[in-house]
Amino acid sequence: MTKQIKVMDTSFRDGFQSIFGAKVLVDDFIPALQAAVDAGLKHFETAGGARFQAPIFFCNENAFETMDKIRAAVGPDVTLQSLARGVNVVGLNSQPRDVIDLHAKMFAKHGVNVIRNFDALNDVNNLIDSANSIKKYGLRHEATITMMELPYGCEGAHDADFYERVLRNILDAGIPFDSLAFKDA
Repeated sequence: MTKQIKVMDTSFRDGFQSIFGAKVLVDDFIPALQAAVDAGLKHFETAGGARFQAPIFFCNENAFETMDKIRAAVGPDVTLQSLARGVNVVGLNSQPRDVIDLHAKMFAKHGVNVIRNFDALNDVNNLIDSANSIKKYGLRHEATITMMELPYGCEGAHDADFYERVLRNILDAGIPFDSLAFKDA
């Protein structure tokens, strides 16, 4: 019996963000993205965080047009994912509900299928409005628990029981989600 392992590739968002501050022109990486699709990869995180801001601030590109180019390059059957910062969505500050809602609406319109949604401090209250908007526009919501390493001397504060409590808080808050993820802060 053969088992298939499904992979979600974050190199076109997190990789660029980690190495280049996400300052990469979309036309420069489309060939690599198409090669990954040709190699059989079917799920990519390509938007969100700095990968939404950098095209606007540093590359003189419209972030929504880059999302459209990415969707056109990979075709309709590939899953495209974005990272969102809870109530901050793709900004650096907390946003009002109408902006949180507009974020989900626009990302759905521009080809995103999944939003991996986190709060850096695991305050699940900061996921409620964004989760509801994500589901409202037909996107899959990946509720995310943030893994944190604490400074020396603070060991034990973020142990398995802590992360279990965060998960319980997500469940108790009734946050709609399709999958759960753990990510680094």
